[in-house]
Amino acid sequence: MNQRLAVYPGTFDPIHCGHQDIARRAALLFDRLVVAVYERPNKTLLFSAPERLALVREVLQDAPNIEVSLYNGLTVAFAKSIGAQALVRGLRVISDFELEYQMALTNHQLAPEIETVCLMTHERYAFLSASIVKEIFMSGGDVTAMVPPPVYRALLSKKELLRSQDPPVTVVSLRD
Repeated sequence: MNQRLAVYPGTFDPIHCGHQDIARRAALLFDRLVVAVYERPNKTLLFSAPERLALVREVLQDAPNIEVSLYNGLTVAFAKSIGAQALVRGLRVISDFELEYQMALTNHQLAPEIETVCLMTHERYAFLSASIVKEIFMSGGDVTAMVPPPVYRALLSKKELLRSQDPPVTVVSLRD
């Protein structure tokens, strides 16, 4: 019998409670879920790829059917390479839908055999994004209800870096 395998891709800089909620709910729908951490996004990052990978693994370590992997290139190419049947995306607000719909259509054009499954975020996380978490934290706000404890500890370890740089870490992505 074929296993239902899905990929939940993202930058996860950092993983927050909304990401964690989507991953755990998606893991209930599929036999295996690969949380795919995009190594070199074309945006400013606070955490390196190995740090993001380690945080996602730590946060989701108790979910037996969730694996965590680093990837580069097109998400659908990664999904095809591991035999996934679906991509999982989270929708927070209506403005997310337009971008996700466009990405789903593009991915379907590139890999028609891979479906996109969108899960609505829990209402308590509808406002939450990694950018918001970082901005609140950098401004001295309390993010303990927004991120899992390992992520909060990792943010604390970056406090000096955050004070000394603006933006904290710049990554240039050279497309393969």
